[in-house]
Amino acid sequence: MAGFSITIAGDSALNLEFAHAISPETSAMIRLAAENLTADPIEGITELVPTFCSLMVYYNPLVVTFDELSAHLRGKLRDVGEADLSVRKIVQIPVCYGGEYGPDLANVAAHAGLTPQEVVNIHTAHDYLIDMLGFLPGFAYLGGLDERLHTPRLATPRTRIEPGSVGIGGAQTGIYPLASPGGWQIIGRTPLRPYDPDRTEPILYAAGEYLRFVPITADEYAAIEQQLAANTYEYQIFVEDE
Repeated sequence: MAGFSITIAGDSALNLEFAHAISPETSAMIRLAAENLTADPIEGITELVPTFCSLMVYYNPLVVTFDELSAHLRGKLRDVGEADLSVRKIVQIPVCYGGEYGPDLANVAAHAGLTPQEVVNIHTAHDYLIDMLGFLPGFAYLGGLDERLHTPRLATPRTRIEPGSVGIGGAQTGIYPLASPGGWQIIGRTPLRPYDPDRTEPILYAAGEYLRFVPITADEYAAIEQQLAANTYEYQIFVEDE
């Protein structure tokens, strides 16, 4: 595995810092390190939290010291290989853009000097790498938003954004998995629930996977909602080789 540095993060956590810039390669290294430490854990580690460029490792200092854990990590991760970036797991996300589902689509279009349809075309033109999950269960921070769609957050955040809302905040796009306050520009909404505590896998996707936004109509949105309620909806999740 490529080199990493170890920094202290309080009295019961440390950071494995792999890079200073977000990239698919960095995301892959973090994912491989987390998978390795999960499959063959070091005694004393209590939690792993992947972020954009680092992996935070929480531990019990009564079980393992900072110096001991640092030595274990350097030895354990030294021979971890590199991820195959040509193979991608993709989760397809149907989105109804504009109207009541995307009240800020016109704002984003005006800021970019585009039509709303052009914004939709650009937003759905490629797949987005999930750099990390955070903020809320299932909130995916996605890399690769086209620069033409970079849009400032709302000056006054909303007190409630509906679950499934797809938004743009600065240079990022993402999905609100739960109802919450938020300041991102909402351009659409998916009937899918990225986080569902009653599902076998509560979170629909994981860091290192990709999301593919697919535009749907309001009628298709309603049909998918009915299928989800009846437990007959088939999630579109597949693997592609580049």
